[in-house]
Amino acid sequence: MKLLVVGVSLFLSLSTLAQAGGAPPPRMPSPEGQQQQSQPEPTVGPAGVQEIFVMPSGNIGCVYTPAGGTPVYQPADGGPELACDIVAPRYVRATLGRSGAATLNHAVGDPSCCSSGPVLDYGQNWARGPFSCASQRTGLSCRRDDGHSFLLSRAQVSAD
Repeated sequence: MKLLVVGVSLFLSLSTLAQAGGAPPPRMPSPEGQQQQSQPEPTVGPAGVQEIFVMPSGNIGCVYTPAGGTPVYQPADGGPELACDIVAPRYVRATLGRSGAATLNHAVGDPSCCSSGPVLDYGQNWARGPFSCASQRTGLSCRRDDGHSFLLSRAQVSAD
């Protein structure tokens, strides 16, 4: 387990350094060594710890970074931040930061989606900080308390 944490930390650190060259920092940890769960825990994890979840299809995965970031990744605006990747029909990353409209990145430099879990089952909701998401068979919709949102599905990718 310690080796996994060291490996992921090193990977995230090196990827953060690559950000100066234009590549966005990684959002998803490696799927090896993760314990599978049927759904995300209902409580907020310790400060400075990212939380991940994936859709049952395995096509969409999200990472929540709390305010202040982590030891190896700090959101540009200080956080919190929610970043979700969709693999098909094309790879896109949608991000909601602390303020402003959601953004879509169609040229992701570190495609790393999707881990094996925990899974946010269809019909379930997830919420942390100012963000909430709804998992449906037709896709994932996420929003911030002020109304800015994004939608990821095979049929549509949008942000506002």
